[in-house]
Amino acid sequence: MGMIGGSLDAFIGAVHRKAAALDGEIELVCGAFSSDPKKSKATGKALYLDPSRVYGSYAEMIEKEKQLPEDQRMDFVSIVTPNHVHFDPAKMALENGFHVIIDKPIAFNVAEAKALKKIVDKTGLVLALTHTYTGYPLVKEARNMVKTGKIGKVRKVYVEYPQGWLSTFVEGTGNKQASWRTDPSKSGAGGAIGDIGTHAANLAEYISGSDIVEINALLNTVVKGRQLDDDSSMLVKFENGASGVLLATQVAAGDENNLNIRVYGEKGGLEWRQEEPNTLVVKWLDKPKEIIRAGWGYLCDAAKKNTRTPSGHPEGYLEAFANIYMAFARGVRDHKAGKTIDPAKYDFPDAQDGVRGMAFVDAVIKSATSNKKWTPLKV
Repeated sequence: MGMIGGSLDAFIGAVHRKAAALDGEIELVCGAFSSDPKKSKATGKALYLDPSRVYGSYAEMIEKEKQLPEDQRMDFVSIVTPNHVHFDPAKMALENGFHVIIDKPIAFNVAEAKALKKIVDKTGLVLALTHTYTGYPLVKEARNMVKTGKIGKVRKVYVEYPQGWLSTFVEGTGNKQASWRTDPSKSGAGGAIGDIGTHAANLAEYISGSDIVEINALLNTVVKGRQLDDDSSMLVKFENGASGVLLATQVAAGDENNLNIRVYGEKGGLEWRQEEPNTLVVKWLDKPKEIIRAGWGYLCDAAKKNTRTPSGHPEGYLEAFANIYMAFARGVRDHKAGKTIDPAKYDFPDAQDGVRGMAFVDAVIKSATSNKKWTPLKV
């Protein structure tokens, strides 16, 4: 693995490195960790990398790695930069024959996302998007219960992602994460809806097995002086006829990462919370509720395949991240063996999910600023 972004003072880069290394199947061999060459070199030194493979820019890394023998060069790049530096390095990596795993969102806007998907389709290379929450074992169990008809046809979906870390004007205090995430020139058109709303929408589509097709949104900027939205509420319609409610806010004081979802079908309902990820509550129309726990033999194959520890031993965010990396790595290995890659087979978020995420942001903004309100989500 080569990494673009993720210097020592970055947040998400370290998470990606830990997740990728968790199963001992992926090795970090090179990186361009910062737009500042000195900072990149310092990061590489701290990570004990070969100094000759710590680069001053992503362009230098891609060009020089491509010149190495095939058995020595990196196999793929992990892109963990702010949103506005996703498209160019991903495009260059793909066009030079390297697979890509990229932190969400896939790009700065819909046009860039679609352009990357076209390159993936043309080259046949593997691109994965780290919509982390789909990596949890019991999210996969919930998806399987819907897919196999255990709760009947889905009728209603409630998904919420409340955070409280932007309840005050922290971007004015030198907070690096807040500064770029609330800056439209770096984050893109969406604030909370781009940062966490896309996670909520992706999770709802993943578990329900149905795409969101229309949105009726209310978008707020609560904190004075902030340039982007920090609060949203919306009604959504799904392709299968179900309706839903989606909430994404970063001004819910006291909440951390309280992503939660409820899915109701004809026969029963499902409830899952990210802050207690090893429990899935199943509610039945005509019998007592069930508590499903991670690590047990009664789970579906997908849930068991993505579980590492025995029951009662917690797994969480890093393991969910690692599950996406492992699924992506299987795809990369199969590609090297000459196989055609179908992302659905490997169960990782792909370029199409990235396009949908950017289209979601656009649809929310259009709905919130329109008197018509109900706005199609078009891809």
